[in-house]
Amino acid sequence: MAVAGAVSAQSGESGAREVLDRTADAFCRAGGIQASFHVRSPEGYSEGTISLKGEKFVLRTEGMTTWFDGRTQWTYLSSSDEVNIVEPTPEELQGINPYAWLSLYDQGFLLKQNRNADAGVYEIEMVATSPEAQIERLVISIDKDSMRPVRVSLTLAGNTEATVINVYDYHTGRSWPDSFFTFDRKAYPTAEIIDLR
Repeated sequence: MAVAGAVSAQSGESGAREVLDRTADAFCRAGGIQASFHVRSPEGYSEGTISLKGEKFVLRTEGMTTWFDGRTQWTYLSSSDEVNIVEPTPEELQGINPYAWLSLYDQGFLLKQNRNADAGVYEIEMVATSPEAQIERLVISIDKDSMRPVRVSLTLAGNTEATVINVYDYHTGRSWPDSFFTFDRKAYPTAEIIDLR
């Protein structure tokens, strides 16, 4: 019975990994992606958009815009008219960019596919293997036809309530210059720059 259980767990993980591999491949082939989403978190409800090209992204939510060029991240807060500059870790990116897990799912997570998911979606659960991980658990729902994520639920370390991101609008084939993913000082001439690198 122990052997059967181990084989079942391995096949569950390999099935989940195959789904995530296919999702990551579809993401890479999609070119630039623009997505709109709703977020329900312990802090409340918000909406936003994200523009993605490979590892680069621009995330816009109420009162905040974040640019990431693959190395440096700029976050503009309209309430204080300030820009914070950091070089985030991969784990920090997971908490900011809901698509960052596409390049990180094979590092530090146990994977499991939920066989009782709603029709039309794959549901993959990712559980952190390290007790120091910032994100303890991710549950990703992926559309079976398009292989695009439609829902991401993430639980941060020390929290019992998950943050749930629902993607409701998704476009591929967008094209942006690399400069689109960097902070443009001219567009925010009065902003205070806080360099935390």
